Amino acid sequence: MDKHSVQSTTSFAARATVLQQALHMKLVGVVVVVAALVASGAAQAKPAPESFAELVDDLLPGVVNISTTQKVEARGPELPQFPPGSPFEDFFKEFFERQGPEGPRRNAQSLGSGFIVSADGYIATNNHVIEDADEITVILHDETELDAELVGHDPKTDLALLKVDTEGRTLPSLQWGDSSATRVGDWVVAIGNPFGLGGTVTAGIVSARARDINAGPYDDFIQTDASINRGNSGGPMFNVDGEIVGINTAIFSPSGGSIGIGFAIPSNLARNVIEQLKTHGHTRRGWLGVRIQTVTDEIAESLGLGDPRGALVASVTGGGPAEDAGLQQGDVILAFDGKDVEEMRNLPRIVAETPIEKSVDVVVWRKGGEEIVKVRVGELDENEPQVASLPEQPESGEALDDLGLSLTGITDDVRKQFDLGEGLDGVVVTDVDQESPAGEKGLRPGDVIIEVGQEPVTTPTEVAERVDEAKDAGRKSVLLLLQRGDDLRFVAIRIDDKG
Repeated sequence: MDKHSVQSTTSFAARATVLQQALHMKLVGVVVVVAALVASGAAQAKPAPESFAELVDDLLPGVVNISTTQKVEARGPELPQFPPGSPFEDFFKEFFERQGPEGPRRNAQSLGSGFIVSADGYIATNNHVIEDADEITVILHDETELDAELVGHDPKTDLALLKVDTEGRTLPSLQWGDSSATRVGDWVVAIGNPFGLGGTVTAGIVSARARDINAGPYDDFIQTDASINRGNSGGPMFNVDGEIVGINTAIFSPSGGSIGIGFAIPSNLARNVIEQLKTHGHTRRGWLGVRIQTVTDEIAESLGLGDPRGALVASVTGGGPAEDAGLQQGDVILAFDGKDVEEMRNLPRIVAETPIEKSVDVVVWRKGGEEIVKVRVGELDENEPQVASLPEQPESGEALDDLGLSLTGITDDVRKQFDLGEGLDGVVVTDVDQESPAGEKGLRPGDVIIEVGQEPVTTPTEVAERVDEAKDAGRKSVLLLLQRGDDLRFVAIRIDDKG
């Protein structure tokens, strides 16, 4: 080692000593700060577990692999086309008839996960794991293979319930936990059958709650960074107490593999569905009988609601629970059965989970104040629409520059021109300035304005008066009730103040 190297090393050692002393001082300071926080009662994070081994030993026997087989008809080759009378026509026809009209059947197989929910052989999994399967096989932790029957399934929540013959055995069932008690940052453990490898354990934390990934009308997913891959679907997600808090269902991945964004159905939602499938073979959901839409900032302001929240009632189903209870078009549902409705998408799930025939209090915003309406929950027809939408669907009338509209009253000629129903009253939009507030909201010729500011209108003058009233009241927008085709929807339109 040369002189320069020795000097350099010595110099580095000296600097290291100084750094160690400084670091020690810093650490002492940190300890003092932490001690002060503890003494003051500040909240502390729970320490990470040293190992999940003992927990996993207890849980693995309750997790199963699921193998499904679907018989697919392979299409045979088509008969070549020959000119009429060709000698090859009869030859090839006879050949294909001997081969059969279709090719041989082949088996399409897929793998997934599940877990035992009762000792007598009920298995929970995802619907997409067993969908269209002709044969379902459950493989226990000890490699025992059992044929399974489908008890029931629910595509809207992507859940399914299977039943196996236990052959006199008592299966090791798992315990449900309370998913509402999970917090972002809590440790979770996922067990499943990724890529057909068999029982695989991964751990992570709850990354987010109440995720809506457009998988269905009741989306309320728990997001986790625990590694979840293909084949994990239907497997359980546990908390550190060994309770099921979710069912692993989906991943977000451009490659098909885990990138740390996985989604699980909350146990509180799953447990209710699984129990209904076990009891009835299908789901029975609560029904309110309204079509709803999102409360935007403009709608909230036009109703004097303050912050945008709740679900706006666009229409009320005739003969439904809401109509019987006196709920009205234009009400904003703020709470249902003691549960706040923070967003429109929350209401269908809250109602669906409410027991049928139960009488509940519904808090609504109506005419500038809160009211409580008592509703007896009905049973949902799964084909009943819950969310309002505007279907696709134009002599120019009186101009309303504040909104960018031209309007006309309904006459026989107008009714015929726009194909309006005989009993329909309101004001018809005949033209829309696409650069106006109305154009921005998608209004189009042929739309019928039924109400302005929750007051009925039948002439363009009445529309203008309601708009002026909103401006005089200091509103920045005005609420319209529109009908297009057979659909009703509220739209809040900004009022242009042109001085």
